[in-house]
Amino acid sequence: MNDPAAINRIANEQSPSDPVYRAIVGLDVERSTDRRNLVKVEMRRTYHDLTRSALEKTGISPQQYDLWDRGDGVAVLIRPDDAVPQPLLLIKLIPTLAALLAMHNSSVTKPELRLRMRVVIHAGNVHGDPNGFFGEALDVAFRLLDSRRLKETLRETTASPLVLVVSQEIYDNVVYQGHVDPETYEQSINVHVGGRLRRGWVHIPPSPDDDPDDRPALNSGASCVSQAASATLWLVRYGTPCAPGSVYRALWHPGPKHGRPAARLFR
Repeated sequence: MNDPAAINRIANEQSPSDPVYRAIVGLDVERSTDRRNLVKVEMRRTYHDLTRSALEKTGISPQQYDLWDRGDGVAVLIRPDDAVPQPLLLIKLIPTLAALLAMHNSSVTKPELRLRMRVVIHAGNVHGDPNGFFGEALDVAFRLLDSRRLKETLRETTASPLVLVVSQEIYDNVVYQGHVDPETYEQSINVHVGGRLRRGWVHIPPSPDDDPDDRPALNSGASCVSQAASATLWLVRYGTPCAPGSVYRALWHPGPKHGRPAARLFR
């Protein structure tokens, strides 16, 4: 959790039998058990920092979520908020986390400090008591996250530092409705929870460009819109403003299945 008293504080707000609706994000570091304990100290600090940074850059404040450690990853429960619609998690949070992971991996010299992650996004009712959160929605999320097929997908993927699986609920409410490109999601995971079949849809984010020399230079004398085509990768993946005081802002927007994302600039 965010602080030692958070479990008791939140759990005591309602009876354990009363469910609360949450968006669920789970992260797990690949091959964490291959690392020695002293390496895990740095690994844990890094994935906590990256997760919180990605949430912050997405516009999700610590007051809007609860986070706890899972030994080799984290779990995040995001409270319902009109300012944090579910599409935002796929449109911005995941690309932001992928970019931060890529930048971290390019900045470290020791291979054991480089991180690759499996990520799950689900939503549903959870329950809380003084010992923490529980419920079928969490069971579904982490069964998808720990599925053998998702582990194999990440192992076979070299172009991205993470792979994402979304539940059928997220697929129906976000992907199918066209908030992101459905062609970039593949139904390849089936797990059973409580005797019921649960499906997962896998997405591999485009690989962020880690080389600063390849990032397009932004000319402060030209308008942001006129530079959008040449600066797409930098604007969309790293969120850098076109120029100080610019009235435009860049939003993450997934593009074609095998191409780079297209920039969307709004006043």
